[in-house]
Amino acid sequence: MRIIVCFLLVSVLSSSARAQLAVGVSPGNVEIVGDSISASLSGATGDAIRGQAIVFDRAAGNCLICHQVPATSEPFQGNVGPDLSGVGSRLSEGQIRLRLVDQSRLNPATLMPPFYRVDDLTRVAARFKGAPVLSAAQLEDVLAFLVSLKN
Repeated sequence: MRIIVCFLLVSVLSSSARAQLAVGVSPGNVEIVGDSISASLSGATGDAIRGQAIVFDRAAGNCLICHQVPATSEPFQGNVGPDLSGVGSRLSEGQIRLRLVDQSRLNPATLMPPFYRVDDLTRVAARFKGAPVLSAAQLEDVLAFLVSLKN
């Protein structure tokens, strides 16, 4: 059941990200060093307010389907993934970026979909092939929000 949910998640997320790739690092050229990606994918710093909107948007990032996020007004938060409260204190910016790009690099058995990887994916509808779930700019916005979660 969980695998099906994650597959559906990747299939429906952020058509705007699929429609355009932001100027910056393309999904195939991300430089991973150790357990992190140090460089911005878009070449710019993300915006935490836009990132929060993506995280809470059930059609864009849809993070709440699997994660708890410190927002008491948001109903129906998931418990499949780790609670994101304090993630900005536990992980570095580069570590969070890698987890957003492709958590399977750290945990091959993860249920989290890769939000910026486009190669070696299975069961991807033809119209979604070759484009990431989130654009580089959107991913950097989500990162800025997650880094801000210190408590």
